[in-house]
Amino acid sequence: MASELALSAQIRMQRVAPGARFELDVQLELGPGLNVLFGPSGAGKSTILAVIAGILRPEAGRISLAGRTLLDVTKRVDLPPEQRHVALVFQSLALFPHLDALGNAAYGVPRGLAKRERLERARSWLTRMRVAHLATRYPSSFSGGEAQRVALARALASEPSALLLDEPFSALDQSLASELALELTEHMAALPLPVVLVTHDRNLARRLGKNLTLLRAGRVEQTGLARELLAERD
Repeated sequence: MASELALSAQIRMQRVAPGARFELDVQLELGPGLNVLFGPSGAGKSTILAVIAGILRPEAGRISLAGRTLLDVTKRVDLPPEQRHVALVFQSLALFPHLDALGNAAYGVPRGLAKRERLERARSWLTRMRVAHLATRYPSSFSGGEAQRVALARALASEPSALLLDEPFSALDQSLASELALELTEHMAALPLPVVLVTHDRNLARRLGKNLTLLRAGRVEQTGLARELLAERD
């Protein structure tokens, strides 16, 4: 892909568990805006995000982001997670219970900035995510949708070069998940960076994903427009 803002990943790895063996062998080219990785549980979606973020290391592969090499096993390049400029939002959200919403959002801001600047950036992202009113409240008092917005504000406050979302709406009831997903992905689709959203929800993938990669058993089965690919399987 020609865009310097693209995320390119070639990953080969094996994972062995008692009575089971999983092989991942994929090649992905993901441009700016929203990209959906869709497939059943066990297809390798979350593993791909973990490798891109630097949490897992494959036996072979290469990952580049915005023209910068994050991983090249052959050349022994393997940047640690904190140097990859990638934000990963887990399914559990992983908000810090001892920090209020402003503190959680500010945690994502680079430490090199003055405290006042860090808080201003955090407050700005809470506002953009429509949860500025939660600034002094703690996660235990958040609704599911509010927690989701604060987690995204924290991720985006770090000004990442790529945003990875691992089943971000699965903990919400279906109607709220659909409503929140549509609203937030419209915002994320306009970001000048690759946003990679993992889901196994067919309806969500159809509604959100203009660019969809269909995964099955550790392989890329198809890539293309979500509505077209999923319509073929209805």
